[in-house]
Amino acid sequence: MQRHPDIHLANVQTVYAGPEGRLWELLMGEQIHIGGISSSLDLAERAGIQAGWRGVDLCCCSGAGMRFLLRFRNVAHMTGVDATPAVLQLARQRAADEGVTAATTFIEADVCRTGLPDAAFDFVWGEDAWCYVEEKPALIAEAARLLRPGGVMAFTDWMEGTQPMSAAEAKRYLAFMKFPNILTLAEYTALLERAGCKVQLAHDTARFPRYVPLYLDMIEKQLTYDALKIVGFDQALAASLIGEMRFLHSLAETRRIIQGLIVATKPA
Repeated sequence: MQRHPDIHLANVQTVYAGPEGRLWELLMGEQIHIGGISSSLDLAERAGIQAGWRGVDLCCCSGAGMRFLLRFRNVAHMTGVDATPAVLQLARQRAADEGVTAATTFIEADVCRTGLPDAAFDFVWGEDAWCYVEEKPALIAEAARLLRPGGVMAFTDWMEGTQPMSAAEAKRYLAFMKFPNILTLAEYTALLERAGCKVQLAHDTARFPRYVPLYLDMIEKQLTYDALKIVGFDQALAASLIGEMRFLHSLAETRRIIQGLIVATKPA
């Protein structure tokens, strides 16, 4: 596990309550994860998410994943948990705009200690968001606790790849992304097994190297004015952000970072 000792929840809340969060959504859309709806469809299909199920999205952000599952997988209800009030306010508004308020519940809480009842959900969901959680063993244990026997845990996340980052690369990457730490597929698998879950799938989606150039093209070729407006027309800051995204691309191309996909089940 690569760690950054100076990154904590407050740093993440600052990002998603401010201009940096708006910039990510400008580049990636409401589904702020690599691959957008194609990634969501792939994860839901591999996990076998069923119509009528009830799920919980840990680190739900603005609830885009929840609304996707309600619309495209016909789940009965989604509960979203996030620790940033600003994104939960936006999530409730967007749920109302799409007419799914009755099928959604949003809770402001630490995803490692949600306060939700045991075995209350058919599935636990996460998309490229658990990288922001500092206590990953506690997160996985909480996710397993929330699952009913036979339930499914399905998530993608930004992970360290098969080629390890140097200490300097990891420090730069984690500082830019505001990740307190980053796991490998093997480390996530070990946590899941320790929590009593059986890992069904664990692989690199191979999307990362293909999508970072798309985001760079958007910010440099089409959405430059929009991005500059978000950062107060600070051209030096914008250039710095582009430089960090190019650094991300170099890490992705060499498989130092990946989008990992994991599906696990809780024994019946």
